[in-house]
Amino acid sequence: MNEKKGINSGSVVAGIDVGGTFTDLILIDTREGSDMGPRVRVAKTPTTIENQAFGVVNAIRETEVPASEIGLIVHGTTTTTNAVLERQLARTGMITTAGFRDIIELGRRTRPQAYGMTGTFIPVVPRNLRLEVDERMDAAGNVLTPLDEDGVRAAVKALLDQGCVSLVIHFLHAYANPAHEKRAAEIAAEIWPNNYITTGHALLSEAREFERGVTAAVNASVQPILERYIARLSNELQGLGYARDFLVMNGNGGMISAAHVAREAAKTVMSGPASGVMAAAFTARRAGVDNLITYDMGGTSTDVALVRGARPAVSNEIEVEYAMPIHVPMVDVHTVGAGGGSIARVNDAGLLEVGPQSAGAKPGPICYGRGGMEPTISDANLLLGRLNSKKLLSVDNPVSVSDVEAIFAKRLGSRLGLSGVEAAGAMLQIANIKMAGAIRMVSLGKGHDPRDFALFAFGGAGPLHAAALARELGIPRVMVPARPGITNALGCVVADLRHDFVRTVNRPVASLDVALVKSVLEEQRAEGEALIAEETVQPERIECVHTADMQFVGQTHLINVPLPGPEVDRDTLQTLFEDAYYKRFKVRLPEIRANLVNLNTSVIGVRADIDLASLIDPAGRVATLAEALNERRRVWFSGDWHDTPVYAREKLPLDAVIEGPAILEQLDTTTVIEPGDRAASDADGNIIITVGAGR
Repeated sequence: MNEKKGINSGSVVAGIDVGGTFTDLILIDTREGSDMGPRVRVAKTPTTIENQAFGVVNAIRETEVPASEIGLIVHGTTTTTNAVLERQLARTGMITTAGFRDIIELGRRTRPQAYGMTGTFIPVVPRNLRLEVDERMDAAGNVLTPLDEDGVRAAVKALLDQGCVSLVIHFLHAYANPAHEKRAAEIAAEIWPNNYITTGHALLSEAREFERGVTAAVNASVQPILERYIARLSNELQGLGYARDFLVMNGNGGMISAAHVAREAAKTVMSGPASGVMAAAFTARRAGVDNLITYDMGGTSTDVALVRGARPAVSNEIEVEYAMPIHVPMVDVHTVGAGGGSIARVNDAGLLEVGPQSAGAKPGPICYGRGGMEPTISDANLLLGRLNSKKLLSVDNPVSVSDVEAIFAKRLGSRLGLSGVEAAGAMLQIANIKMAGAIRMVSLGKGHDPRDFALFAFGGAGPLHAAALARELGIPRVMVPARPGITNALGCVVADLRHDFVRTVNRPVASLDVALVKSVLEEQRAEGEALIAEETVQPERIECVHTADMQFVGQTHLINVPLPGPEVDRDTLQTLFEDAYYKRFKVRLPEIRANLVNLNTSVIGVRADIDLASLIDPAGRVATLAEALNERRRVWFSGDWHDTPVYAREKLPLDAVIEGPAILEQLDTTTVIEPGDRAASDADGNIIITVGAGR
């Protein structure tokens, strides 16, 4: 028991992930007294869009475990991600260096569409709320113009008069010397009625004023939203009897106390996809697979990411949408608008399109019976026999397959010259092509051959499409975890504590002060360890990862280079960069010298492992494959119907080998094994599909 925080970090842990359609929960109970080992409970309830806290509470209630007995709740939320993407942001003002108010609007002068001539862009902070004050540092941190303190006071009062809730203080070279930003924040705090004051250097001590300014503006504009949500959720949990602190997932795949999370709210953007990637890396590592492409298809979108050496790729170069760079470290996830609820339509050119519009949780797909009338991917899977209409979750008023077929025929088939079934088959092909493109972006687009990876499929809809995608991309194996539909929630349970730091140096390696490198990296490590010491849950051990963002002198783009430790000399830095450059581009340019731009440190508090074997129930297993058979039904594959066995996955013998075509049904998802593929199970209950092995 951690007496300081009043939290039981031990026996009953609940991971909760809020998605666009469903809120997923996994609860692992390791209390003594059970002869069966850890007890696992899962819940999947509709996401309550009006207040996500209600969906979280509903999921906890569904487990039938009293909230007072839960020692720790770890929560992944889409609150900040949705706020950013939907531009439902708090009114925010900015105080910046005189002459530079338009930096966050000018950006990099790129275009929303690479080959388009038009496009729109709305800055996070509108121009009338960006005020200037006199101050100036040079790039070395020397004071050129003293801070106009009276000007700061006047600007703060003006922004308050205009109804601003949050404040950003963003000065030109504060990464080199933050003294002016710190003093301006002190002055603002005397007047500002709340603690929603963000200084650019505190969140991102990095050059490139556009990216730093946008990141700070996003942080300030989502702080009140996240804090309100955390307060609502805390109140709801207290009403259930859970009166302790809880942890919140960050976009970097680590966790932070709910008491501190709003301080750096921008770091929670993309926390939902990050938790799934962390669970995938953890699960695959236990199975002896270190290189994988994660494929998470939910109700609204599909997220893909690359994992090499059992470590997810983390980047601080992510642009959530056009001109919206959030340069805090995040798991490098690529998202496309193709989920179970993605809507299909025939456009004005007579072409079939799928997504990005989604039916969401309300009204949802047609088959949910909540009033949805637009054809979706889930409806197509139902119509083609891949989903069982009698086993869909959260169906209010069942809709017959014939009714779904009639809608497909009317809305799609009539315009394409196809039957309803053929239109559904075409829809799945289009969706698969779109998702395969996302996988190419994170693999081939970054110099990696998909054939060298396994495809890790999860989410409520991922295992339905994974085998087809693997065949399209030449990926030899597909892994489907024991609980695919709640993998993101599992990621909350297995994720570690993590803090990331960035510091701009921007010096040619040839003239670099290596003592400065050591000093910066050691300071970052010490700060991270101090932050972890404040957390409610203490890890088993602390790991530290150092990297450098480097480029050739005169180059624009950066390459992240792993460092062996804080003590590194110039020759080693040059060699490490050249090796990383060659690995990415297969070119060596030894005549050009390297430039060290940023030093990065990730301090990771590693938590105790969870035994994934506890996710399967050996008592429910049967002796033979035949005993696990639920039924046989017609399923559409490659333009034709196949008589296909449908198995209850939770009953499958762990040594079963299944020749495709076959369907595996379970509470949280359905797995499709295509004709010519072969599937087998491992000790943790993962299904391993070998593509083309049965041909």
